[in-house]
Formats: sequence, C-alpha cells, structure tokens
Amino acid sequence: MSHFLQLHLLTAYPPANLNRDDLGRPKTAIMGGAKRLRVSSQSLKRTWRTSALFEEALGQHRGQRTKRVGIEAEQRLLEKGIKAKDARAWATEIAKVFGDVAKGELATSQLVHIGPEEQAAVDALVETLVTENRAPAEADLKLLRHKPAAADIALFGRMLAAVPEYNVEAACQVAHAITVHAAEVEDDYFTAVDDLNTGDEHRGAAHVGEAGFGAGLFYSYVCIDRQQLIDNLQGDSELADRAIAALVEAAVRTSPKGKQNSFGSRAHASYVLAEKGDQQPRSLSASFLRPVTGQDQAEEAVRRLEKQAKAFDTAYGPCAERRYVLSALPDYPGPSFEGEAVTGNLSGLVEFLKADR
Repeated sequence: MSHFLQLHLLTAYPPANLNRDDLGRPKTAIMGGAKRLRVSSQSLKRTWRTSALFEEALGQHRGQRTKRVGIEAEQRLLEKGIKAKDARAWATEIAKVFGDVAKGELATSQLVHIGPEEQAAVDALVETLVTENRAPAEADLKLLRHKPAAADIALFGRMLAAVPEYNVEAACQVAHAITVHAAEVEDDYFTAVDDLNTGDEHRGAAHVGEAGFGAGLFYSYVCIDRQQLIDNLQGDSELADRAIAALVEAAVRTSPKGKQNSFGSRAHASYVLAEKGDQQPRSLSASFLRPVTGQDQAEEAVRRLEKQAKAFDTAYGPCAERRYVLSALPDYPGPSFEGEAVTGNLSGLVEFLKADR
C-alpha cells in the first residue's frame, strides 16, 4: 500500500472573486517577486467537504463544524417541555464538553468539528434528560470520541483547545492555490437601475458600487497520508478509499462559492498529475518561481511541472513510484515521464489512487 498520495492541479478561472480578504477583494500572495492571486487552503477544504459530491459519496460519514451544539441542545429540550431555566443549565453543561463557553452564553468560543456519533451521543443524552427530568451527571458527559468515523475529520483533522486529547491529526495537507503567472486585482465598477424609474425626474443609477476580481491559471497541491487516514478511521480501509475518491473528485470538479452568482466562475481542473509511493512528499510550486508568460500559459505550466518533477527525481532519486495524468487540454502531447506515467480520465484517476499498488 502506497503511503503518500499527491495531487498537482492546474485550474483556469475566468474573472472571479473566489476567496475574499478583509476588504472584500481577492486574496493575493507574492511569489518569485510577482503578485499572484490566491485561494486559501481553508476555502478549498470547505468547498470540497460541503460539496454535493462529498455528501453523495460519504453519506453519514461526515462531520459538522459549529459553535451551536449547546444552542441546538437547548432548543430540543425546550421543545420537549423542559423549563427554560433547566434547559439553559443542562445545555450549558453539554456545550462545555466541546469548548469554552462564556458566562451567559451557549455558543462555544471556537468552531468545533463534531463527528456523527458524537452528535448522536448528544441527541441521546437530550432524550435521557427529558425522560428522566434531571440534569446531566458527569458520566453522561462522555460525548467526545478520540477518532470519530467522519471522513472529513479524518482527512482535515480537528483541534479542540479545551480538550486536546481529542484532537485528530490531519491525514491531508492542502496548499494555498496560487496563479502560475503574475496577476493583479482589478476593479469592476457597476451600477444598478431602478426598474420603476421612468426617467422623468432623473436618469441616474439607483446604486453604484465597485467589486474586486481577478482571473488566472491556479496551481493547487494536495498530499494525503493514506496510512494516517486509515488509522484516523480506525482501520476502515474501505471508508478511507471512499474518502480519497470523494476528495479527488471534489478537488477537480468543484469551485469555491465566493461571488459565483456575480461571476459564474465554475471550473474543472485542466490538468492533474497524481503521484503515489512511500517517498517524502514535495510540492512542485518551485515550477512557478519565475512567472509563466505568453499566450500558451497552460501548456507552458504543464511543461514546467513535469520538468520540475523530473528534476527532483534526478536530484533526490525517484520522488514517486507511480504517476497518473489527467488532461483536459486539447493540445496536450502526453506526459514527458518517458513512459512511466499512465494517462486517462477521472474514473481512471480515482482507481489509480485507490489501488494498493
């Protein structure tokens, strides 16, 4: 069984504002002395784990990130006829299991990633408290699990500052996506017209605004520690394979939701290089220290990626035991790995990553 699975993706986005900074403009980064557009790893991971593809593939084996465990518990207690004072007190004890709670509040101070069996334990406790009409005892509050059977928690991990013994080490690392070329944030000056304004009194716009946007070809990198993933899922290799398949399909087919209604910037990956083996992982972002220029940026980006992969192989020995290439570029000539890389479609890519060899 291969220890590490690595994905290198090139995805082209038209004008978009996929991931905003504190000013509402697309995020950026400086690399190789040039400004690039950026999509944060947090944005990418949320996009993938909340996608319909992820839901369909994994069903109930998904967690939820929330501050509202206590709030929801109180609501259910009230609905079942528990007095308001008792409902608040009992729900507070439940909320404290998952994190710090400010005095008079029910929301935890931090978002908590909760597995399905942990939520089921909370629900069962609420039913017990209602049936027995009593406050929760200490023994009732053993609600957390060391390794929840939630694929997204197993992949991306979780940190519980108040109870670190229930932290989960992430099996998947996701890099911030950056454009392979220099890019600037541009401004869209827009107006809105009042449909009922006949123009008899004034012909001006009813609203004037500005919105930042940018366009580019993004490089994304994902690394999965398959052994860690199986361990996080308590040895369930079948569920681990389903999680890998769901993650890969979501990564190549879904886009962050930021400003999608305004820009319609949905995209599929144009090129994917998948690698697997037991060697120490490495990103291929060094391919783009010198920004790509010219009219054939996708073809040049692919050439640089494959050239850099071979350069690492030469310098450090083979950095992957097997490779697979998915390309949606019309003029892609095929991989330049001298016959060692398999090419194919998405289903072939998924099977390649799931296979033990």
